[in-house]
Amino acid sequence: MPEHTEPENPAAPTTSADPEQLRLLAVELAETAAAHVRARRPQVFAADGPAAGAVSTKGHATDPVTIVDTESEQLIRELLARRRPADAILGEEGGGDVGATAPGTVTWVVDPIDGTVNFLYGLPGYAVSVGAVIDGRPVAGAVVDVAAATTYSAARGAGAHAVGPDGTRTVLRCSSEDSLSVALVATGFAYGSARRARQAQLLTEILPRIRDIRRLGAAAMDLCHVAAGRLDAYYEHGLNAWDWAAGALIAAEAGAVVRVPSVTVGGAAGELTVVAAPGIAKDLDALLDSVGAPIPLPD
Repeated sequence: MPEHTEPENPAAPTTSADPEQLRLLAVELAETAAAHVRARRPQVFAADGPAAGAVSTKGHATDPVTIVDTESEQLIRELLARRRPADAILGEEGGGDVGATAPGTVTWVVDPIDGTVNFLYGLPGYAVSVGAVIDGRPVAGAVVDVAAATTYSAARGAGAHAVGPDGTRTVLRCSSEDSLSVALVATGFAYGSARRARQAQLLTEILPRIRDIRRLGAAAMDLCHVAAGRLDAYYEHGLNAWDWAAGALIAAEAGAVVRVPSVTVGGAAGELTVVAAPGIAKDLDALLDSVGAPIPLPD
């Protein structure tokens, strides 16, 4: 991994569980990793193709992981080891067990690049997501849209906001839409063919009842778009905790109605995540119930 330059006066280690302090650290971690991801992409993915050994797969042949994913997570882990050595970490690439921690322990739930396929193809819409979870409940989080250099963050009970590349800070509020028939809804699809086929079947029943569907390719970004009011709702089966730990809190603090699995439930169980503006949440739940969407879709 290319050498990372530390601040001249790094902060001393801390064990504070204050949500605002955790939010500030989540922002720092996510922005530091995002800067690394942004710098590394042109180095790893040149015009004539990716560098040798830069891309592999996991689980399914369609599910890629890149050397930059692993570098990004390792960078976050190294920073946390210095700043909060007593905390636990659950990362997409390096693993961890959020269910094995003692009560009150802060667990950092990390997606080093959410939207790796977008990253691989050079499509905007990939992010670094860092959430802080205590006793199974997200209390702080940050999601950085790498290409747009925009940081979304929240602390429990303190609202959510976004900071753009020019430093402009925007308070996030979800959509005021109250009619499901004109709602713009995002979703995502699994890498396994059986689950993907069932997701497609569900979509054919849902699509005629809403304005339109979007598949943007990064769950953390979808959740932030709901928080910002760009999407009215989002649903997907089979998310892992690192996909939603930060983004679901950001959406909830922006006023959205949020239903997520337990942080201890892996994506292979195929449970449903739903995040919606309050004006359409009940109707969306009713629609999803009517088509059988709450039934898990195991991988």
